[in-house]
Amino acid sequence: VTEPLLIEVDQIYHLACPASPIFYKYNPVKTIKTNVIGTLNMLGLAKRVGARILLTSTSEVYGDPLVHPQDESYWGNVNPIGVRSCYDEGKRVAETLMFDYHRQHGIEIRIARIFNTYGPRMNIDDGRVVSNFIAQAIRGEPLTVQAPGTQTRSFCYVSDMVDGLIRLMEGENTGPINIGNPGEFTMLELAENVKELINPNVEITMVENTPDDPRQRKPDITKATELLGWEPKIKLRDGLPLMEDDFRLRLAVPRKN
Repeated sequence: VTEPLLIEVDQIYHLACPASPIFYKYNPVKTIKTNVIGTLNMLGLAKRVGARILLTSTSEVYGDPLVHPQDESYWGNVNPIGVRSCYDEGKRVAETLMFDYHRQHGIEIRIARIFNTYGPRMNIDDGRVVSNFIAQAIRGEPLTVQAPGTQTRSFCYVSDMVDGLIRLMEGENTGPINIGNPGEFTMLELAENVKELINPNVEITMVENTPDDPRQRKPDITKATELLGWEPKIKLRDGLPLMEDDFRLRLAVPRKN
């Protein structure tokens, strides 16, 4: 995505970018280049071939929000020089580029602000909290909750997310539109659910938190419901076992009878 493409397409789903804090903090320059140069390249392609382009932006554009839940009119509370800013500000710039190309060149754009997403085939060791907890539970390791454990997130199963993105692409609304599951869980509640469902014998331990970790995150999905006819169907306690099955297969750790 950081090199121009010469292909013919009708629709472009621009999802490319490291999304795990471990990876985008490891190479922040590459992360912001992917968001900025990559988005410019995709917009250039969309302009050349007349394609509609959808950008997967992120709930991180809201930063550590002072408004709860977050709707699309909220401009956010982002640290522009923090260790997460390569991702947060990169996505904010990407949204700006999308709308500038839309206004200046008439490009058909769609912007989804996606919230935490989980499901089968995630990278097992990618550092995101759901995959971390499930892998730890399967391996019989303690579930490591970043202190204080009261910070909240909302988790959307991947099939619900894909449905929302397709509805946005096929619809007539540019966005931005929040796509996420409004069910809200503290990190401790998530760990307790994983422990109960996957391995009741593991311990839950506290570890030091990372800088700029948002205290709360929950989408207002009113626009998605009203404009796209979309709402998530899979609850967290139903989605976690589906992800467990995939992780057990890849880790070669069968269920105990």
